[in-house]
Amino acid sequence: MSAPRAEGPSGPAALPHPRRAFAERLAARPLLVDGAMGTLLFSRGIPQRASLDELVEAHPDMVGAIHREYAVAGADILETCTFGANRMRLAPYGLADRAGRLNRRAAQLAREARDVAGRDVLVAGSMGPLAAPIHGPEHPDERAMRAAIREQVEGLLEGGVDLLLIETASDLEGLLLAVAEARALCDLPVIAAMTFGEDLAAMDGTTPEVAAHALAAAGVDALGVNCGVGPVACVDALDRMTAEAAGIAALIMPNAGLPARVQGQFVYAAGPAYFADAVPGFLSAGARLIGGCCGTTPDHIAAMRQMLDKEIARARGTAGVADPASGAAGRVARSGSAAGIGERSLLEPGASPRSALGERAVAGPPQDAPPPTGLARRLAEGHFVISVEIDPPRSVRIERTIEAARLLQEAGVDLVNISDSAMARVRMGAMAVAFGIQHDLDLECLVHLTTRDRNLMALESELLGAHALGVRDILALTGDPPRVGDYPTGTGIWDIDSTGLIGVIQRLNRGEDQAGKPIGAPAGFTVACALDPTAGDLEHELDRLTGKLDAGADLIMTQPIYARDQWDRFMERASRRWGDRLPRPVLLGVLPLHTSRHAEFLHHEVPGITIPDRVRSAMATAGDRGAEVGLELAAELLAEMRPLVSGTYIMPSFGRYEQSAELVRRLRATEPTLPGRSRVAH
Repeated sequence: MSAPRAEGPSGPAALPHPRRAFAERLAARPLLVDGAMGTLLFSRGIPQRASLDELVEAHPDMVGAIHREYAVAGADILETCTFGANRMRLAPYGLADRAGRLNRRAAQLAREARDVAGRDVLVAGSMGPLAAPIHGPEHPDERAMRAAIREQVEGLLEGGVDLLLIETASDLEGLLLAVAEARALCDLPVIAAMTFGEDLAAMDGTTPEVAAHALAAAGVDALGVNCGVGPVACVDALDRMTAEAAGIAALIMPNAGLPARVQGQFVYAAGPAYFADAVPGFLSAGARLIGGCCGTTPDHIAAMRQMLDKEIARARGTAGVADPASGAAGRVARSGSAAGIGERSLLEPGASPRSALGERAVAGPPQDAPPPTGLARRLAEGHFVISVEIDPPRSVRIERTIEAARLLQEAGVDLVNISDSAMARVRMGAMAVAFGIQHDLDLECLVHLTTRDRNLMALESELLGAHALGVRDILALTGDPPRVGDYPTGTGIWDIDSTGLIGVIQRLNRGEDQAGKPIGAPAGFTVACALDPTAGDLEHELDRLTGKLDAGADLIMTQPIYARDQWDRFMERASRRWGDRLPRPVLLGVLPLHTSRHAEFLHHEVPGITIPDRVRSAMATAGDRGAEVGLELAAELLAEMRPLVSGTYIMPSFGRYEQSAELVRRLRATEPTLPGRSRVAH
């Protein structure tokens, strides 16, 4: 069970960050890919001649359920239901013009299933061959082929896939074309798999050796075999491929043997036990990615999961111990106090003590008041505070969210901030997630709290409970309207807005509720408010900010900006009220870009985000270095803004916490060492 080679100029250290992270993950342990999608759809009543790719819109619940079943079975990678979702294969169904939309929706469904599963599962964008063979009189020209491939890749990227899996190729030329277009559009990992017959030749005559050599030269992150006639022939083909392309990760996903047609359905012979027994052979052939194709089911994947865990444990010399990453091992929570116990005020040097917390810092804490939070202490001592936003899971499972927080903690964040059902989409409560993270990791959390879903009494009750459990950093928000989210016919409550919520929290800090009744002792919340420095009507935005500060906000957190001049434009107007610095510490919002299409989407379709032309131009010319260029731009902006703000909070796109962790590591590596600050212990 040897790992792929990871050194030298072609090793992970030389790769763009998403590909490097994938290589490191494969080097750590083999990954289990899911099984067939079509087999299960047909078994559940979908006609054989139907367009399976359309089902992500026609029957999203059915597709999502299959994804969830594979995740529960133990798959580490879920493939999107997009095998034939290119315009050439969709054209006979009259769906060609919906190709981009179907790919985007399919990726979203897989991501939602991953969230519900609560495990660290990757989403792979599945891409099958174009409708026609590469050679032949009816085949479209190369320009049309490239356009169809690009359209599918772009849809998958917009939906937020983690990698691309170009599979079941029987024509090497077509496969290489797809790899080249994928590489040109993104820097995500690209896996390429061919199908070979019993004679170990593809339909176009390509041998495993020739395919491996060509795919290695094309720069794929993993190569291998899928579909075909079953495990035995696939292992033979993989043996020959890995001999030709040593050091490149290998994939094997066989069919469950050959099918027989029984009562109008295809029935495959190889059962779950057979596939489980085949796992050691897959690993011996060099596979780091194993799974199933036609005929395999969640039962096959569950059986393979058990065997793979045994093989991993045996290789590590810990037989009988389940691999924690597989989800088989239960999470063990450790006890510990919540982060953030200390004695600092929140005020920046020279700032006026206008908030309740600031007044306590000057005059001393009221009797029985808790000490300031860790966030307040760090800001008062002049540390450049770094936080990363985490989305709660759409699930009852919190394990994957905890692991995301652990990754960010190890990268060096001071705290994480937990969103509160952003875009009105149902997720686990932010307070519960924050408590789970603080309990398990002793990592401080700042919670977004919206007034959309709770009346005044519920807001106060939730704040009292949060304080008792050690969650004391709050970002006061009004919240997105329900019509944009999961329940468009739902109604918002909005007894108060974000400014009113700040006042409620500061009244709790004075030891009483909104009705003036005592709550036993003063609370110790640190209260943040939101700011959009790129707003079209800056006077209105400044009026809102003034109201929030007068209500007692201790901290300002901005929408993402992408250039220094955006901040300078805002401060030119703000200086008429407050001089050359705002009267509260500022955490600058940063949302690292990862592709040109991502930049254009944020700029044109997301309210509150404006990306300057030069930044979008830089992303347009970045090519396959999109994520790396996005990180560089974010790091450069923060280096320039460091003297002007008190820290940053980073917003991952599509839950790409690894990219955010990489930005945190770069910021920590370049920051000056301050008295009492360790670059290691965060």
